[in-house]
Amino acid sequence: MIEITEEGLSQMLQERGIKSTAMRILVLRQLATSNQTLTLRELEELLHPADRSTIFRTLSVFEEQHLVHAIDDGSGATRYELCHAHHSSYDNDLHPHFRCLRCGQTICLTELQMPAITLPEGFHVHRINYIVTGICGNCTKREEI
Repeated sequence: MIEITEEGLSQMLQERGIKSTAMRILVLRQLATSNQTLTLRELEELLHPADRSTIFRTLSVFEEQHLVHAIDDGSGATRYELCHAHHSSYDNDLHPHFRCLRCGQTICLTELQMPAITLPEGFHVHRINYIVTGICGNCTKREEI
């Protein structure tokens, strides 16, 4: 678990070779404290009046340095989440994600392991995207009431 202080977040950026700026600290704090993945639009709303293009550039730097990974959950909007592990050439913080068809949330299932995938010789993994869709526990409970 990272320390959610300005110093802790700055250290996390430094460890990934990313220069610490006020906007990068703000975006990183938002991702680190969120209990779900976030879209660019959601980050823009949470960080208002921050400029959308600045947030996008920040996310791009974070993704290039394997600080966040982008998730295509089938909703049409890229979602971002903080990586808890990284490799120099690809994201190895591998876990499935669950997209609720009712509320639209995409939730990390970090407690579950990804199924093993053996690629043919000469193939190299750069990203794995494993999405489970259905109805989340919160929406199921609301239906039962």
